[in-house]
Amino acid sequence: MKLKFIAFGLVSAGTLAACGPAPTPQQQAARQHEIACLSGTLGGALIGGAIGNQFGGGSGKAILTAAGAAAGGVSGQRYAC
Repeated sequence: MKLKFIAFGLVSAGTLAACGPAPTPQQQAARQHEIACLSGTLGGALIGGAIGNQFGGGSGKAILTAAGAAAGGVSGQRYAC
């Protein structure tokens, strides 16, 4: 439950930070790139965590969920950035 609130908070903070106006086209392009990188990283982490959660039991399930989220976040960042 706490993980959902943390993920929601991070997505909300990233969305609000990206909403401000950019005065130049270069700054707008840089901002869109940052949004794409953030989205890819968070999306990969969420998917990796969901997949990792399907395996193991007890504390092993928590470890595999965390490992899946980390691996998914890295993969998502590589793909999006």
